[in-house]
Amino acid sequence: MLHIENLRKVYRGGKVAVDNLTLDIKKGEFIAFIGTSGSGKTTALRMLNRMVEPTSGMISINGKEITKLNPVTLRRSIGYVIQQIGLMPHMTIRENITLVPRLLQWSKEKRDETAKYLLSLVNLPEAYLDYYPSQLSGGQQQRIGVIRALAAEQDIILMDEPFGALDPITRDTLQDLIKELQKTLDKTIIFVTHDMDEAIKLADRIAIMHEGKLVQFDTPDNILASPANDFVKEFIGSHRLIQQKPNIKTVDEVMIKPVSITVERSLDEAIRLMVKSRVDTLFVTDGQNRLLGFLTVESLTGNARTKKSVSEVYNRDVIFMKTGSKLQDTVRRILNLNLNNIPVVDDQQHLMGLITRANIVDIVYDTIWGEEEQELMDV
Repeated sequence: MLHIENLRKVYRGGKVAVDNLTLDIKKGEFIAFIGTSGSGKTTALRMLNRMVEPTSGMISINGKEITKLNPVTLRRSIGYVIQQIGLMPHMTIRENITLVPRLLQWSKEKRDETAKYLLSLVNLPEAYLDYYPSQLSGGQQQRIGVIRALAAEQDIILMDEPFGALDPITRDTLQDLIKELQKTLDKTIIFVTHDMDEAIKLADRIAIMHEGKLVQFDTPDNILASPANDFVKEFIGSHRLIQQKPNIKTVDEVMIKPVSITVERSLDEAIRLMVKSRVDTLFVTDGQNRLLGFLTVESLTGNARTKKSVSEVYNRDVIFMKTGSKLQDTVRRILNLNLNNIPVVDDQQHLMGLITRANIVDIVYDTIWGEEEQELMDV
């Protein structure tokens, strides 16, 4: 779909920002460009929509050289999301989402349908379409920035560190969102980041750049298992040892059975279940076992003592993983967000399992030291 050959950018004064970059990107791939500051990753990205004009080399999309296309037409055919979001403050959310479709002269009916559909994908109320950006939180504005890039049905989306300025919880949530949207809508995403964990979590393949050159372009697992050189080894970091082992697991293989209670049950029943099961957290579900939230010992103190039902006191702000998620992503989420545990759900939000810190300790021990211990036993 996207072919880049001998791409080079030299700025005035002889500074080489990108040096003979060559790679191919397939339709529907999620590609991450990563490197240290000044490595050329953002310049490479911006040459793909001619925000920066190449000094030499060739870029083609579906066989068409982009230098032969009108730059404005090219940019309208490629989604673009930046860290600053760039929502127009004087426009409603509806107008922001449909900005490019309006320029492409879509009918009002089609624009409205698209705005409603995209807003539903990011779990925001339809009423928000008539709000202004200032009425939304930073995380909600970032969601709008993401779906605005999808509104014109472009096949290629460029994203330049879109989550870099966000707090860890919002960032984590939006990472999940963009990966899910990419799979659902079959978009090709080229994503610039300085965060190796983010690249590993999101990308199908990672392009590691250093001093303008592409030093390795491969899947996250292959890069972790076989770094191309010392720079890549140092960039990966020794603390990611668990990800370099060949027996990387998914959450499905190691999750345990969670203790849950349905939302209509009484608090007395919840307390008795906690005592009987010797846990300090219950996961709250509906009648179809769909995860709604959680209940902790702490949430049963103070004013909660006057309440009667689980529905009155449970916490709806629950962080979860999907079945099939890589274990390393769950490890990062638990450690980065300082969680004691994290539930696992399927695509229909059914509660399927639980990963705890105790799980992780056992897995890390087995992964990092298990083989060494086995060798000593064999001696």
